[in-house]
Amino acid sequence: MDTPRHIAIIMDGNGRWAIDRGLRRNRGHRQGVETVRTITRECSKIGIKWLTLYAFSAENWQRPKIEVSFLMRLLQKFLVAEREEMMTNNIRFRVVGRISELPAGVRKEIERSIEMTADHDGLTLCLALNYGGRQEIVDAVRKLSAQIIAGEIAPSAISTETLTSHLYDPEMPDPDLVIRTSGEVRVSNFLLWQISYSEFYSTPVLWPDFGPENLHEAIREYARRERRFGGVTVGAKPKKKKS
Repeated sequence: MDTPRHIAIIMDGNGRWAIDRGLRRNRGHRQGVETVRTITRECSKIGIKWLTLYAFSAENWQRPKIEVSFLMRLLQKFLVAEREEMMTNNIRFRVVGRISELPAGVRKEIERSIEMTADHDGLTLCLALNYGGRQEIVDAVRKLSAQIIAGEIAPSAISTETLTSHLYDPEMPDPDLVIRTSGEVRVSNFLLWQISYSEFYSTPVLWPDFGPENLHEAIREYARRERRFGGVTVGAKPKKKKS
């Protein structure tokens, strides 16, 4: 089966999962962390090389302050709690987003996890934190503009590869498969530059209920598709119309 190298997931439905059960939204976020752990383990087990999770968007700051504070505390605890497993399972940890705007305690644990797992060559787990696709492109253009002003690069020399090299993580391969849970079909400002030719898969399953079997179904659907990247299949014959 054709296995994607890089899977990116828009984790959606934590709050809805909790509300459906008469629980507070925070309970859904806690359960969502358990799913992160489960799916990361499964991706590592089956040989996926990159897993990028949309954990906190730049727009999420608009949520109630009490919920945002809880999410930051939960994130900090997750980084500490999962460090041993990342070390044991050869998982490399990365982050994309405007990290400088996160709380100091969270930044400290992010830096620690990145440093400790830098030499690992198994699954790369990347969290998109305080992330927005448009913001990422804007930040890349700002870097390029500064180089142009400094005379380090000519405008005519700028290519798609040049801009890619100025993104938050230039080493990140473009996602092969983007999964969104809870039935939504929006990309929600996620990896806008990188997902130009990604396959998109939407499932009605809420993120806290998304398990290995759901992951494998998404991968099977991905394997059934034909990726042409704007081209055509050589030797393909047009289908005959039914009379």
